[in-house]
Amino acid sequence: MQKKIPMRMCIGCHENKPKKELIRIVKSPEGEISLDFTGKKAGRGAYLCKDAACLELARKQHRIEKSFSCRVEPEVYEVMMNALSETDRNS
Repeated sequence: MQKKIPMRMCIGCHENKPKKELIRIVKSPEGEISLDFTGKKAGRGAYLCKDAACLELARKQHRIEKSFSCRVEPEVYEVMMNALSETDRNS
């Protein structure tokens, strides 16, 4: 029997992809929003493609705010964009 591959939807492009291909955005119990490359941090999660265009789309349409029901500061987006570009360079 074949093992089921967990699928998640990117909040940027709304495509369903295998969970391993996406990056988890997590809102910790303290309210801090960050990227979770391990997928194991505690808190509410949303998923995003490893693509800066998807992050930009999610930012423009306020999808991260809607997912977590809170305001996301511009600095948080900058940190996430820098972290995404770091993973692009490393892969």
